[in-house]
Amino acid sequence: MKFLIDTQAFIWFVENNKNLPTKIKKELENPENLIIVSIASLWEMTIKMSLGKLILNCEIDEMIEKVYANGFEILPILPEHIIKLSTLDSIHRDPFDRIIISQALTENIVLVSSDDIFDNYPKLKRVWK
Repeated sequence: MKFLIDTQAFIWFVENNKNLPTKIKKELENPENLIIVSIASLWEMTIKMSLGKLILNCEIDEMIEKVYANGFEILPILPEHIIKLSTLDSIHRDPFDRIIISQALTENIVLVSSDDIFDNYPKLKRVWK
């Protein structure tokens, strides 16, 4: 199965945070699944770290290395994602989450996120527990 993992879930996974549900952790560790991290998540982490709003166990270059070390892929922001973003209802206001929602919808990927506001997007498939 293909999963797009949101920023918080990715951080919790690589930092082995107990807030990540065991079922989700197992799915992310399953080599049969394709796990994708949006470049928007890495961008979000970089900005929040520089503003002092996010403290990680490592620097951003190491977080990027952890994407590949775990066998995950990075999804760039493509023109199709921006077009989808332009049609999204303004349910969610966070710009990083909005592009991740657009990517999940455009690519037809299941989104891994604890954020239940995503469920207000009818065509978005989200898993958490």
